[in-house]
Amino acid sequence: MLVDSYDRVVDYIRVSVTERCNFRCNYCMPEKPFSWVPKENLLSFEEMFEFLKVAMDEGVKKIRITGGEPLLRADLNQFIKMIYDYKPDVDLAMTTNAYLLKGCAQKLKDAGLQRLNVSIDSLKPEVAQKIAQKDVLATVLEGVEEALRVGLKVKVNMVPMKGINSDEIIDLLEYCKERGMTIRFIEYMENRHADEKIEGLKSDELLSIIAQKYSFKDEGFDGHSPSHYYILENGYEFGIIEPYEDDFCKQCNRIRLTAEGHLIPCLYFDEAMSIAEFVKRGDIKGAALVLKEVVKNKPEKNRWGGEDDEVSTRAFYETGG
Repeated sequence: MLVDSYDRVVDYIRVSVTERCNFRCNYCMPEKPFSWVPKENLLSFEEMFEFLKVAMDEGVKKIRITGGEPLLRADLNQFIKMIYDYKPDVDLAMTTNAYLLKGCAQKLKDAGLQRLNVSIDSLKPEVAQKIAQKDVLATVLEGVEEALRVGLKVKVNMVPMKGINSDEIIDLLEYCKERGMTIRFIEYMENRHADEKIEGLKSDELLSIIAQKYSFKDEGFDGHSPSHYYILENGYEFGIIEPYEDDFCKQCNRIRLTAEGHLIPCLYFDEAMSIAEFVKRGDIKGAALVLKEVVKNKPEKNRWGGEDDEVSTRAFYETGG
């Protein structure tokens, strides 16, 4: 069992398989071109798997595949199958923009994937194109429908931004409600790679908009999820993620692995330790020691909204943020 210095059990790891993405979302990575990490610097799926076996043996019960956009990495379903075959009861999930999902949803399901988080920031083609800097909406929605058809559970993430998509909060909530998908509204997280003109909506603003049409009650936090949940009168549940608060930090159970092998204790923290040199030379014991050290040093809470008003220097596309 992995336990940090604040007595939190760490049993969830997010694995970024690539920093590359086929979107250029203005709240994440709007500028181009990018200096991508050379492929030879990335951990192979076999190297990642050797480390994940150690993590699962130490008590990790949930693994989420992230990016960048994870579906850009070839043979991802084979990597998922490696994990599933080793530990069939592991909770296997993935975060994706769904642009490539239609053609591989069935293969992912067959490999052992159970759940998806999909980013949908607008149901208007022109707005979705403005955000992603690419005509994406129709293809994304087709991918979501295919995922539902093959039996994958789907949650939707939306980043509401003033003057861009803030008028679609009810529309997206109802789109998800009609399909049995939970929606989570994520407060915009400031970072040095985003469009500096963006202004996000805070949770009280989101709730005020939803209250114009629906009555709801506060359900609080659900287990280790960072989402603060609310439930409509008809039983539909939605969530809000408030990164500038640290209420969810006290129950945080996750760490993150980048495609280059950096093990990160918190999305916001720039500190990390590398397992790359260990797994590349087959020193699994060395990688296990790094894992335990990172868990031991996991911070009590994130730095957003701190006294120094810090902004993350690490790009979220490196860590699946």
